Order: sequence, then C-alpha cells, then structure tokens
Amino acid sequence: MSNLLWSLLAVALTSLVSFSGALVLVLSDRWLKRSLIYFVSFAAGSMMGAAFFHLLPEALSSPVYNLAIFAWLLFGFCCFFVMEKFLRWRHCHEEGCQEHEHLSWMNIFGNSFHNMTDGMIIFASFYAGGPVLGIPVTLSIILHEVPQELGDFSILIYAGFSKYKALWYNFLSALPAFLGVLIGLIAINFDARFDVFLLPFAAGGFLYIAASDLVPELHKDEHQKSAVGTFLVFIIALVFMYFVKVLFE
Repeated sequence: MSNLLWSLLAVALTSLVSFSGALVLVLSDRWLKRSLIYFVSFAAGSMMGAAFFHLLPEALSSPVYNLAIFAWLLFGFCCFFVMEKFLRWRHCHEEGCQEHEHLSWMNIFGNSFHNMTDGMIIFASFYAGGPVLGIPVTLSIILHEVPQELGDFSILIYAGFSKYKALWYNFLSALPAFLGVLIGLIAINFDARFDVFLLPFAAGGFLYIAASDLVPELHKDEHQKSAVGTFLVFIIALVFMYFVKVLFE
C-alpha cells in the first residue's frame, strides 16, 4: 500500500475521533472527570515519545545540517505557541471573555487549522518512514485528539450549539486534515526535502502541546493516589513509544 494511501487512511481515522466528544453526553460526569486525566497523561507521554523516539531520530538521519533540524524544531514550538495564543483561546468561557457565539466560531476555526497541520504531519511521517514512523505518529495524534475533542465539544455546547450541531461542526473542523495531506503532497513534489523540515517542526509542535497543555493539566490533580497513577501512565506511554520504535525498526 502506498504511503499516500496510508496517510489518507490515517487522516480518516483521526477525523472520526472528532465524534469522541459525544462521550460528554453519554458518560457520567464523575467517571469522565476521574478517567480523563489518565487519557491526558498517556497523550502527553505518547507525544513526547513520538517526538524524541520517532520524529527527531528520523529527521537527524538525513544529510541535512543538524543545526537546521533544531532550528525547525524551535520554529514548530513557536508556531504552535502562536497558534494557541491567537486562535484557540481555550479557556475563553471564563469571566471577561467575548460573547459565546464568537467563542464557538473561533474554536472551530482554530481546530480546523490545527487539524490541517496534523494532516501535513501525518503525510510527512508516512512519506519519510512509511508505516513504521507514520503509525506511531498517528497514534500520538489520536491520543491527543480524544481529550481535546471532549473539550472542544463542551465549548460548542456551552456556546449554545445543540449536541448534533456540535458533533457535525466538530467533524467538519476535522476534515481540513485531508487538505493538509494535499499540501504535503504538493510540497514534496516541489521540494523532496520537505519532510526533513516538517518532521522536526512536528516534533516541536508535539513537545509544545505535551509540555504546555497536557502536563500542566496533570499538575492540577491534587490527590496523591491519582497523581502517582497519572505519572505511571505517563511513563508507560514513553516506554510504549520506545518499544514501538525498537520492535518495528
């Protein structure tokens, strides 16, 4: 199966994750609150593992000057910082925020842009390393998307959307990932080294999301027992991504 087809299948799978937001309506608030922190912990570990064990080693194996690789790593980190700062405004429902309708459309727009970059990252990972690299990267994106989609769905409900409208728009905001694959394909045809720079860019984005968004959420848990549990889940995710690299390389 071609790497392009692998990319399209991976993007289709991640797009379906947008429906995971419906869990907010199905699961009890108590169970969701207790289990979500473990999803966040595993997502944080898997994204860091994907960055350090998969994306960066693949990028550094290229003949491109290593300093450029780390420059793109920092560029990706900074781009995701800017994207979150000016597009997402995640906790904008707190006091002093703009009106709810504006919040919902900014959330949809920011999510669409984020998913487009995910599509580019997925394509670059399959193009550079085939399924051995692409599957772990896709898994990391999916694990991050589950808690994110739960939050996005809750925001749309809070902004006044019906549950069906929220699900539909959440799904529509996932479709730009296919556009990201197309952009990646065009960029590869224009410059075959495109994946060499996009891989560290993606690693920078993964590190930003894990360190800035996910790990701080883990620090909010003040219960010692669950804090130990989330740390163990974080380590398990790192070990899992490491062995995926070792076993399938």
